Amino acid sequence: MDGGLQAIHLQYLAFGALWTVCLSLIAFVGGSIAGGLVALARISPNRLVRWAAIAWIQLIQGTPLLVVLFLSYFGLSIAGLELPALVAAGIAMVVYVSAYLGEIWRGCIEAVPRTQWEAAECLAMSRTQRMRLVILPQAVRIATPPTVGFMVQIVKNTSLASIVGFVELVRSGQLINNSIFQPFQVYLLIAVFYFALCYPLSVWSRRLEQRLNFAKT
Repeated sequence: MDGGLQAIHLQYLAFGALWTVCLSLIAFVGGSIAGGLVALARISPNRLVRWAAIAWIQLIQGTPLLVVLFLSYFGLSIAGLELPALVAAGIAMVVYVSAYLGEIWRGCIEAVPRTQWEAAECLAMSRTQRMRLVILPQAVRIATPPTVGFMVQIVKNTSLASIVGFVELVRSGQLINNSIFQPFQVYLLIAVFYFALCYPLSVWSRRLEQRLNFAKT
């Protein structure tokens, strides 16, 4: 094998990009479920539930994702749970995403005008009915642009999973660079792959935000 980039290297990077997308989807789906629960807990009438949600958000947002990855991979193994790198990285990403999406969605729920809450109360709806039929449908519309925008951060933060041995895009590039020793070309290609993954999401987020602002006027 000569010392330059070959087609097999590009295929390997594409394979790593595919695993980046898979980990991003795991993080987004799992984090959305957990983040929805966190957001609802944040606006719960029960003070203990609210404070538990606040403590969770502050703890995760105040902890670097790299530390969460280490705790998920090495900490659980010390406790006797030998997890594959994908599972450990997925757990860490879900925990990370749940705190941020939970806070984003909490703000979007509270951004629904108070008149909507009061109108639902006047119709003698229960709290569950108010949330399901009146508040959440409007909050989802408000939350869509920032949620799509946050997906860009999810994709980029999957690069930290390489630290626990998960072979995603960055780790694929590291392995290739270890064999051909051309870091500039390899990491430039990695940047191109990330741009191809993130730029459409950024454009989509901006268009959704513009559409929402236009609908408000």
